[in-house]
Amino acid sequence: MLRFPIGQAYLWRDSDDDLTLIDAGWAGAAPAIEAAIRGRGLRPEALRRIVLTHCHRDHVGAAGELAARYGAEVLAHPADAPVVRGEAPVPEPVLLDWEVPLYAHGLTVPEAPPTRVDREVVDGEELGFGDGARVVHGPGHTEGSIAVHLPHHGVLFTGDTVASVGRVGLGVFHVDRERAKASMRLFAQLAPTTVCFGHGDPLTKDAAAALREAAERDAA
Repeated sequence: MLRFPIGQAYLWRDSDDDLTLIDAGWAGAAPAIEAAIRGRGLRPEALRRIVLTHCHRDHVGAAGELAARYGAEVLAHPADAPVVRGEAPVPEPVLLDWEVPLYAHGLTVPEAPPTRVDREVVDGEELGFGDGARVVHGPGHTEGSIAVHLPHHGVLFTGDTVASVGRVGLGVFHVDRERAKASMRLFAQLAPTTVCFGHGDPLTKDAAAALREAAERDAA
């Protein structure tokens, strides 16, 4: 897990040392990501793909720079790809009153530069790493939000649909809160043993039960 002042990204290593980045942190974060990769005894040159869970600036920021430097393929859902490329505006969330100051703080993250998307991926599509990682389309946070599910390993990357800040729960800043709730319920049905969020600590113990209970509470 690669932590940033707001949000985080994840690095997955396959047995052949090919690397996949799940989200890409802030604009300007490429050197820190490279240093983190090297700090694990790995080579940034082995970065094969960058999977963007959605189009927000704290997830897209360094993707273009890293992709250009190492030839990595950038993947995103078709509904968010135009935003990532800078061809469409970032969708405005429908904020609850208590989310307003949090959202203002989130906008202190540098804007992500327009970033190429090499491959648009849809629900159920296999991604080419993690022994069968697949896309789970989970709209609501944004229209093109996705989770990345590695069923062989029991790992689920939720993007920002679900968060783990204080406790596991529905994330914030959704363009469609009801659809985000439905996506959270869908993710819970996958019963992962490890859950990695865009914000907050991963779940590595009793993850399936914790995610299910959070969905029953927050996404009913």
